[in-house]
Amino acid sequence: MYIPLFPLNLVAFPGEELNLHIFEPRYRELLTDVEETGSSFGICVFTDKLSGFGTEVMLEKVSKRYDDGRLDIQTRGLSVFKILSFDNPSKGKLYAGGNVSFIQNDPKITEVKHHEFIFYLKEMLFLLNFEVEFDPLSINSYTFAHKVGLRLEEELELLLMESESDRADFLIRHFKRMIPVIKAVESAKEKIKLNGHFKHLDPLKF
Repeated sequence: MYIPLFPLNLVAFPGEELNLHIFEPRYRELLTDVEETGSSFGICVFTDKLSGFGTEVMLEKVSKRYDDGRLDIQTRGLSVFKILSFDNPSKGKLYAGGNVSFIQNDPKITEVKHHEFIFYLKEMLFLLNFEVEFDPLSINSYTFAHKVGLRLEEELELLLMESESDRADFLIRHFKRMIPVIKAVESAKEKIKLNGHFKHLDPLKF
């Protein structure tokens, strides 16, 4: 499948709502073509170089059109792909394009593992002061992936995993590493707050 490609220094996850500000002439042209044809386009991950992978996204809405041609748009992630060929620019266009093949995804996960994932996810979000209520049955490994402190390279690693079970394991390991660190930092902050204040000291018995 040949699609327009939009390299960005971010990971777009399937199902994710992603808002973008479009200002470069080549990507304004890309969006004009997408609007006219109703086609999808690809956000490919650029770290220090083009990663070779990305996510097909669909334009859902143009939120705002500026007088100078800039756009604010809302998109939604669809499927993960591997880039087979990359034309920069695509023939007759200002923007890049390429052939892609889509990576298969196995959504199955055991109830026990999903419960464990939700347990650690809630604790992680609480420690990060990200207060949100959600139905656990509607949550998967992508839902809060941008909120839990993953580096770009780790987000890309998560994106390329082909099963929900593997992604949950990956995030559970991340949570188990990070939760003690965050708790230690918060404890240190509380101790620092006590500095310079009178403290009530219980008498020592010795």
